[in-house]
Amino acid sequence: MRPIRSLLLPILAVAVAAPGMLAAPPAQAQNFFERLFGIKPERPPVPPRGLPEAPPAPAAPGEPGPPAAPEAPRPAPAPARPIVLKTPSEDGVIGQDLQLNGLSGTLKLERSGTAITARIKLPGTKISQPAESCTVPLAGGNPVTLSAEGKPEGVPRFEAAGAECPLRFDVTEGGVLVSSLGAGPICTFSAADCATTPVGLWGPAAATLIPRAGEFDTARGVADKAVRDNYKLMTQRARREDVRPIVSEQAAFSSDREQLCRTYAREGTHGFCHLRVTENRALALATRLGANTATPTAAVAPRRPRPKPAVEGMNPDAAGGGDVLPE
Repeated sequence: MRPIRSLLLPILAVAVAAPGMLAAPPAQAQNFFERLFGIKPERPPVPPRGLPEAPPAPAAPGEPGPPAAPEAPRPAPAPARPIVLKTPSEDGVIGQDLQLNGLSGTLKLERSGTAITARIKLPGTKISQPAESCTVPLAGGNPVTLSAEGKPEGVPRFEAAGAECPLRFDVTEGGVLVSSLGAGPICTFSAADCATTPVGLWGPAAATLIPRAGEFDTARGVADKAVRDNYKLMTQRARREDVRPIVSEQAAFSSDREQLCRTYAREGTHGFCHLRVTENRALALATRLGANTATPTAAVAPRRPRPKPAVEGMNPDAAGGGDVLPE
């Protein structure tokens, strides 16, 4: 009887608990049988680690796709600053014998105490015989005192407003840009029968500039880039109605530079005039942009291809770099 009772007790317990189990959720009923018969539940499967997840299925046409991940905020760009080249000093031309376009006339700046004076002989053509040349010494060959006008265009400026031929002198590196303060570019001296046009770049003779042609060419790339960058910055800062005059001014500068420098002696060989006029233009734009021209900024020169170094054991005279020489 005892074995029979031991078998009937679990059955009766199940029968008594059956109504409650039927009403209980399936998970609770499963837990009851596991506790009753000592069955250990199986662990849920663990997904493998390190496996790439499948990409989301593309959305059907007309249905919105999954939301895109938000982009990280980008840092605000640093405000652009004007490019400032090295500012020329009058000390670089004091005592130098300069000529208009490196050809004719003479101009020498001298220091007299704290003042700057100029001895200048203006070249021109005879009024009565335009085919013949002439020269007129300003102030009878005596030094003309110049007034210092500061650096309104980024370079030292001097003026001889009271001379017979009123002139303005803007210093460049190794030269002086001369412009007229009168009604026109021509100064006429009736007593000397001479009409002079002193406007232009007064600088060294061409023979002293040709050996430096490579140096001028490299510096020209830096100056051109400085002009472009400063010009773009000026148009960005300007109001909409002020952009057109800036564009017109920049276009006029290119043509004026070509016209001014085409008469410089051997300009196509050394490029001295184009370089100095471009450098002064870059400094003028930087000054108008509010830059301090006393502290030049770093201007990057355009990269030039470097020659490949010679390889040991190669014949440099052979085509294509040479063949290996036999030992």
